[in-house]
Amino acid sequence: MNIQTIIKKAVKRLELEGKLLTPDFYAEAFCKEATKAGFATEDCSKLEKFTASLNKDFQDELKKYHIKNISELSRFLISKLNRTNPSHCANLLESQSLFIRRVLQVVEVLHNKEATELAKRSLELLNREPSVTEIDQFRQHWINFITTYDDTFLQKLKALGEVDKTNLKKTIEDLNLTNLCDKPLGTIELSTIASLLVSSLTPSIAPSINDKIADISQRIRSNPQLLQSASVEAEIKSAIALRIALDKQSVKEMIESIDGVLDKLSLRLIEMIESSDSSTIEIQKIKKELESYNEKTITNFSVAHKKIYAIAVALEKNTQALTSDLKKHSNEVNLLSKKIEHLEQELQRAREESKEDFLTKLYNKRALEELMNIKEAEFERHGHNFTVVFLDLDHFKDVNDTYGHDAGDAVLFAFAKILKNEARAVDIVGRFGGEEFIAILGETDIKGGVVFAEKVREKLKKSSLMYKDNQIKLTVSCGVSDRKSNFSLQSLVKSADENLYKAKNKGRDRVVYK
Repeated sequence: MNIQTIIKKAVKRLELEGKLLTPDFYAEAFCKEATKAGFATEDCSKLEKFTASLNKDFQDELKKYHIKNISELSRFLISKLNRTNPSHCANLLESQSLFIRRVLQVVEVLHNKEATELAKRSLELLNREPSVTEIDQFRQHWINFITTYDDTFLQKLKALGEVDKTNLKKTIEDLNLTNLCDKPLGTIELSTIASLLVSSLTPSIAPSINDKIADISQRIRSNPQLLQSASVEAEIKSAIALRIALDKQSVKEMIESIDGVLDKLSLRLIEMIESSDSSTIEIQKIKKELESYNEKTITNFSVAHKKIYAIAVALEKNTQALTSDLKKHSNEVNLLSKKIEHLEQELQRAREESKEDFLTKLYNKRALEELMNIKEAEFERHGHNFTVVFLDLDHFKDVNDTYGHDAGDAVLFAFAKILKNEARAVDIVGRFGGEEFIAILGETDIKGGVVFAEKVREKLKKSSLMYKDNQIKLTVSCGVSDRKSNFSLQSLVKSADENLYKAKNKGRDRVVYK
């Protein structure tokens, strides 16, 4: 076995033990693998040489403390030199142990699930006099926790009030929870989504709601957790389609009603015109009768008055009926217009708030930009490096031209599935637009990004995508860049995009990172 194999096994041992790749942990793992392989190195034997030079009492005491490397031996000897007397050491250790227990008890009651669980397990460990190895393992757990802890979730509360990360109790007291119906804070977001969805299912034009829509709306309103169930997705889609159909039918009926109003209006106008013609003749007769009026014919005046009054009443009735109809249907048209405008605003708001690509079910461009800004904030605050991979399907237009756009959609969905399978739980993958995808790899340098991109490229190249008995072969070009190698987030995105452009120009089906 050569030195390279031992190095690889040492790194693998650290991964399996859940330890970070620090110099001390690496040296320990390397020496264990070297000893296991029968490979003798001077660095790994230094501890035995130094230990052999000490007197027997020291050697016996070292065995009790399970000293594993030079660093621990140095700390042991320094501690030995600093001790004033055995009783002082014992008192100090007892005080430190009690102090650690009290700190763990405090952490246990704090409002963080991971920290509470880890504190409980640490207290159980101390209560049974653990070995040095067990203490080292738990120390590594705490290092992992503080390294990966992310409090950016508190930013979600900004819409409800001021957020003070140093005083969570004050933050909760300052939040505006008046309109949240005393629901637990963890269910607010899901309940809000459920409420918005139920509102969108209610027909905004149709006067009544369908039984099927009412049933799914009631179930979601009473149990918002159903939104996390994949089986409800088909029911929601069906209800949305039904809601749209009801609104369309209602619009159709309203249009038919408006057509009827217009027909009536035309008939009324014609009737008034015809009535006006006949009334003119009547008025002329009445005028002649009035001109010939004298005391002898005074009785004729009452007849003329009746005729004039009859004409006025007829005109008034026609005008009032027309005005009433116009006002009634004008109000209906205005109400319909407002409902349609409100529906368009709700649909636009739902589109803007959506963060999922409708075809691939990955993150969309808007969500990717927000998540990339979060990664940038983590880099600026904690120095957490991350890598961006641009992926673009080669000759995708040929698929659409040859097999149709349905085949193109099937190919995009299949490639999205490959991306999700190759990505880790902490990685972010999404569709940036068209046939272009992006992967954001947290805690990953450029070498790790290249490894990820090569895995995806090889997986796609070996895959046979089937569409209606047609076998479609595809390749992908990738551009990779990491944040640490760039002076800004904009520079990182530009660098990854330029590397993708180089991959395309160099013949496609390749990964370019410099």
